[in-house]
Amino acid sequence: MEEAGFSTVVLSPTWEFTRAEGIPRVAAIEYPYGRPVGQIGDKEGQRKVLLEALSVFEKAKKPGEVIHLPFTWPEDPKKTDWQPPEMSPLIKFYLEDIRKARNA
Repeated sequence: MEEAGFSTVVLSPTWEFTRAEGIPRVAAIEYPYGRPVGQIGDKEGQRKVLLEALSVFEKAKKPGEVIHLPFTWPEDPKKTDWQPPEMSPLIKFYLEDIRKARNA
């Protein structure tokens, strides 16, 4: 995409891996894996993370640069809700197949 003129930035909790893959700009965030924009339902916190990630376009001065975002996870990751209160429509649709696969 970069070669076609589209600048990119990746928001990543695993910035070491992302940088090793040759991503031009990395917004590193120290949030639990699978939760790079924040807690479920925290619209304002998620907005702040996304705006800060977009600022990496201005802050990164060279290819492969990693900018660490100024956020810390507000609770012990072991106590984090990993799923939303309601199942997604896609999971609901495939739930029986998922159960069968787990029991196989």
